[in-house]
Amino acid sequence: MTAHRITGDLAAPTERPRQRPLDDGADDRIARGLVAGDERCLDAAYRRWGRLVHTQAARALGDPREAEDVTQQVFVAAWRGRANFSPDRGSLPAWLTGITRRKTADALTARTRRTRLAAALGASLEHEGGSVEEPERVLDRIVVTEELARLPRVQRDVLELAYFADLTQVQIADRTGMPLGTVKSHARRGLRSMRHNLALATATG
Repeated sequence: MTAHRITGDLAAPTERPRQRPLDDGADDRIARGLVAGDERCLDAAYRRWGRLVHTQAARALGDPREAEDVTQQVFVAAWRGRANFSPDRGSLPAWLTGITRRKTADALTARTRRTRLAAALGASLEHEGGSVEEPERVLDRIVVTEELARLPRVQRDVLELAYFADLTQVQIADRTGMPLGTVKSHARRGLRSMRHNLALATATG
């Protein structure tokens, strides 16, 4: 089941597939077929519980359009994580509800982060009397500063010297007294962690 099909079905709930080979009322059959990797069962699960997921997400987010994105994410996650679901231990709608709660929490976290960055950007521009070219530069600095704060102290110190003081790794080694190899190792691990966190933020944002 593609993301386009999920979004399309949600946008036009009165439409029905040309063929409906499965009985949507057979909840257990849908659940077991989904676990087995039958895409028809994913279609049936979406037709049966898509509105439930969307309603739950919309109630928490207060934004129907954002809830559409979460609904799509829920069914994609259900398909990808189907091996983790056991019809013998619980119902499919209950499992989908749990995924919805997690995806909704992710969406709220991403919203809070965007709001915080926007507020920080506005404050920085107001303080600096920013020109037309400055917003992107200021936002970049805010994002980097935020991600640096999450790193272990040594990694953060090395990358702050590289980013804010514009020092080379050799200069950082001279200033801190750390061996050059250690500086390179801290920089590499710190950058890898930052890239990972930024990639997660982009995916959920």
